[in-house]
Amino acid sequence: MTDLLHDARVSRGQFLRMMGGLGAAAFATACSTRPQTSTPSGGGQATTELKFIGVSDQKTPMDQLVAAYRQAKPAVRITASYAPTDQVQTSVRTQLGAGNAPDLHVVYPGSGSAMSMSQIAEAGLLADLSAQAWTRTIPEGFRPAFQLDGKTYIYSAGSSVIGAVYNKKAFEQAGVEAPPTTWSEFLSVCDRLKKAGVVPIALGAQTPWVTQLITYALVPSTVYAKDPSFDDKQLAGQASFAQSGWREAMEMYLELQKRGFFNDNPNGTTFEQQTSMVATGKAAMAVQVSAVLPDFRKAASTPDDLSMFPVPGADDAAGVWIPAGVVVGLGAGAKGANVEEAKAFIDFLGKQENINAWAKAIAAIPLVQDAASTIDPAVESFLPFTKDRAVPFMDQRWPNAEVQPVHFAVIQELLAGESTIDEALRKMDEAYQK
Repeated sequence: MTDLLHDARVSRGQFLRMMGGLGAAAFATACSTRPQTSTPSGGGQATTELKFIGVSDQKTPMDQLVAAYRQAKPAVRITASYAPTDQVQTSVRTQLGAGNAPDLHVVYPGSGSAMSMSQIAEAGLLADLSAQAWTRTIPEGFRPAFQLDGKTYIYSAGSSVIGAVYNKKAFEQAGVEAPPTTWSEFLSVCDRLKKAGVVPIALGAQTPWVTQLITYALVPSTVYAKDPSFDDKQLAGQASFAQSGWREAMEMYLELQKRGFFNDNPNGTTFEQQTSMVATGKAAMAVQVSAVLPDFRKAASTPDDLSMFPVPGADDAAGVWIPAGVVVGLGAGAKGANVEEAKAFIDFLGKQENINAWAKAIAAIPLVQDAASTIDPAVESFLPFTKDRAVPFMDQRWPNAEVQPVHFAVIQELLAGESTIDEALRKMDEAYQK
């Protein structure tokens, strides 16, 4: 069931499909005050102060593990702050370039965003973590998600999936007995939910990173199930967004809107409102990354009412593929005043019990597992897909940080009726070629 995370004998093609990380799920910003080491006036032990800037789905595990680290190393104080996606791309990346970045900060695997591992490491702004013991346990198939030129620059606790977070009570009240397994069934379920007076799909497209998730959920089935080598061909200039199953995925996205399956004014709805709608049963589901499932549960009066299922992007159940990839992680700034202490905290995170704790907190599949590792029941339905019917989050193999924001923008334009699919795909192809 979890062979993916243990099997080092993964082909290059499988790796390219299996590694990955979400181009964006809640980004962070915070003040850029330089951490300091202070010595108490009474002559006691000096305290090292580290600053961490993270994304919202990192808060729960960080709160837990920072407290544990303080018990282990009382002389180190870690101050953490969190904020939305769109702010990190400008604020933290700017701080990194200016040399006043925090000691520890969010990092995404791959190369598809300004805060991705490859982009930052190539600029010499991430500390090398390769000497840490946990890096030697990274499964072979996932190593390129963590490494550049054979060196490890990012810590991540496991892998997550994109699918439908759904309210089981809303499904039951509409007479839906089980999650759909084909696209036709998915449309039928949405129709039944709508007739029952509940919004089938909550979409918070005002929050830019949310815009991409429906496309990401569908493209594995419309593109990679038909051509697993699509990324290689696109990098070689032999394939494009416009001449691929990306077009079909966008048509399916807009079909959901045309049939009235979204809430009113998605472009005026935030992630937080989306979360509340599903948690309270006003909406039946939302297409989301499993890392934010805890946010939905926190907003629900009965957390067990919420679960997940794969979004079926094909009419043949055997042709349904899913997006699965390495979850957002963190790294240490290479130019920080307390870089060795920052690296020591990451080494602490790499202990198996802390990998387990982090993965459990965000409903992820632990990077490596032992007898104490657990899999959230909500993601168990995704596990049969992970061996040979999963692909990384799409931005992971994009060659630059230009495509992702263009993707955000064109989806908002499509939802507003201000663009066409032809125009959207053309803009994405132009951004890809930069």
